[in-house]
Amino acid sequence: MKQLLILSGKGGTGKTTIASAFIRLAEAKAYADCDVDAPNLHLISNWDSPPARKDYYGLPKAMIDLDLCVECGICQANCRFDAISFKGKYEINPYACEGCSVCEFVCPAKAITMMPAVAGELMLYADAEKVFSTAQLKMGSGNSGLLVTEVKKQMKAAAKTEAKIAVIDGSPGIGCPVIASLSGVDMVLIVAEPSVSGISDMERIIKTAAGFNTRIAVCINKFDINREKSIQIKEICEKENLDFVGKIPFDPAVVKIINSGQSIVEVDCISGSEVKKVFQKTMGLLLKKA
Repeated sequence: MKQLLILSGKGGTGKTTIASAFIRLAEAKAYADCDVDAPNLHLISNWDSPPARKDYYGLPKAMIDLDLCVECGICQANCRFDAISFKGKYEINPYACEGCSVCEFVCPAKAITMMPAVAGELMLYADAEKVFSTAQLKMGSGNSGLLVTEVKKQMKAAAKTEAKIAVIDGSPGIGCPVIASLSGVDMVLIVAEPSVSGISDMERIIKTAAGFNTRIAVCINKFDINREKSIQIKEICEKENLDFVGKIPFDPAVVKIINSGQSIVEVDCISGSEVKKVFQKTMGLLLKKA
């Protein structure tokens, strides 16, 4: 199963809009939303049945047994995250606790225990033909990269045998979720925005993806809002020897289409027509890859 990851380097470029279009055009039997901090691909996936849900456990959190606690203060003195406070009794802020276990190690009374903590929720939509894996990280929880890895594992484990292509909607930025998304994919499509910040973030994601020796292609969304910057993006692709697969115009109809729960390739619109061309070029590169 070939895995195509769609990234942007920054939010608001139209990455998820293009990912949903690719899923429709490819008739993908397996796809995933790896933006676990703010997943939204499910909003336009049109599943009839609710997903199977299961808790995701991240790093454990410290808990104090007040019956054993001798109030020596050693735990508070050694907590580098300031997660322990004293307000008549010692308390641990679960949002500040990073699960490092130092407090448990130094406690002379053995009053602190590291307990499993729910850090998010994995969700799997599935029917007789296709699967969609996604997740939601719990507010205040870290380790989003680990949850992204679980999303991809869940997708692969549940994928139907006839699934030839998996489309993965990544997260913005270049942090842990993106790095976890990049691991093991066959190709990355970067959706670039013709702006100063868009180009800067595109260059950062190119460098990040290059570290994985993964084939990279680039397309420009809303290219006509700044044609000079669009030319600059194409020049960067030529300089970096990257595949440039097309440009998509700004389309006022997109907001209305997405808000109606549809993909832009399901409606007759200028952006949808150009996305189809980008899709054909991208698939040609992905399927040609050995």
